[in-house]
Amino acid sequence: MASTDETGQAARHTPPSGTTPPAPPPAGGSAGPGARMPRWLPRAMVLALSLIAVFQLGSWAFHQLTGLLINILIAFFLALAIEPAVSWMAGRGMRRGLATFVVFLAVLIAAAGFVTLLGSMLAGQIVKMVEDFPDYLDSVINWVNGHFHTELRRVDVQEGLLRSDWLRNYVQNSASGVLDVSAQVLGGLFQLLTIVLFSFYFAADGPRLRRGLCSVLPPARQAEVLRAWEIAVDKTGGYLYSRGLMALISGVAHYILLEILEVPYAPALAVWVGLVSQFIPTIGTYLAGALPMLIAFTVNPWYALWVLGFVVVYQQFENYMLQPKLTSKTVDIHPAVAFGSVIAGTALLGAVGALIAIPAVATLQAFLGAYVKRYDVTDDPRVHGHRDRRGAGTGAFTRIRKLWARRPDTAPSREDGPGDGGPGHDGSGGGGTA
Repeated sequence: MASTDETGQAARHTPPSGTTPPAPPPAGGSAGPGARMPRWLPRAMVLALSLIAVFQLGSWAFHQLTGLLINILIAFFLALAIEPAVSWMAGRGMRRGLATFVVFLAVLIAAAGFVTLLGSMLAGQIVKMVEDFPDYLDSVINWVNGHFHTELRRVDVQEGLLRSDWLRNYVQNSASGVLDVSAQVLGGLFQLLTIVLFSFYFAADGPRLRRGLCSVLPPARQAEVLRAWEIAVDKTGGYLYSRGLMALISGVAHYILLEILEVPYAPALAVWVGLVSQFIPTIGTYLAGALPMLIAFTVNPWYALWVLGFVVVYQQFENYMLQPKLTSKTVDIHPAVAFGSVIAGTALLGAVGALIAIPAVATLQAFLGAYVKRYDVTDDPRVHGHRDRRGAGTGAFTRIRKLWARRPDTAPSREDGPGDGGPGHDGSGGGGTA
């Protein structure tokens, strides 16, 4: 029996002399006080924290510079659009910087003249509408009194409008929003100046920019970059050509309508509708149709409804018939791809993405087309959408016709044979010979 001490625990045996007892394992599996962490762990932690910091810094910088990057992208495509004109004048002996300045000056003069003409016309029409507003109100009140047997008066209507809460709130909100509108206008002018400066640099120093970009690439990559640049110039020019053609067709169509309705300033309004509806994506159609409706309302309120109906109908014709055809011809992409690229560009970059989506997709498609290997298509009717007629004899219609021909009541009678149910062969022996 093992000896125990006074506490009832078993007595420990003393080890033999000259031997060291083994050290007990650490409690909980923890390392001893002399253990050290691996050498790679501090470096891995520093590297992970550095990557997180760099990612956060890059994300913050990207969000802060998003507006500038979008302006540079617009300027780049604008420079691609005027590249053919600048190159043509530079090839005739004019300096490239001067040729770029001449192109920008011509565009600026045309835009300023167009805005001045429309501004004076719009100001005159607004003054006329304010002066003729009492007459319009009288005509509306007379129509309501005549059809609904009411006794409305213009004085009561005017007092009700002037004392209404919504008019007071509208005036207060408009007064408080003047500073916001001014800030937005100044911000828009600054963005426009930024786009013009960058596009002027891209167009005037295009050869130097391409040379600097190609200097850091091997010769094979240089050829690919120059080819992609040339394709981008062609596709962007083709896209602007298609937009200009659609603007011309839209302007002519609306000019005919406005002349039929005898709306004043029909040529200027037609130019407004054509340009705004084609070169301002998403909301351009509504902005373009609002001004002709406003001017037509000054002539006859019902003419505004005619203009609205024509704008809606023509927009559907343009979206589903005209635009896919012209866009696919000029930029050489499928109409469905063009429509999908506009939707994707709008989702990514808004109005800017909708404007540059088609030339960007056309450039990418043309550039990648050189690296896709194509094969000759076999001469198979199924390629053209025709079904294989080799098994036509077993078609459903043929099988039904054969089953119908085999029915007992329509089968041809046999002259001989037992059990024949033809005339004189009913098996009863009446009238027949054995």
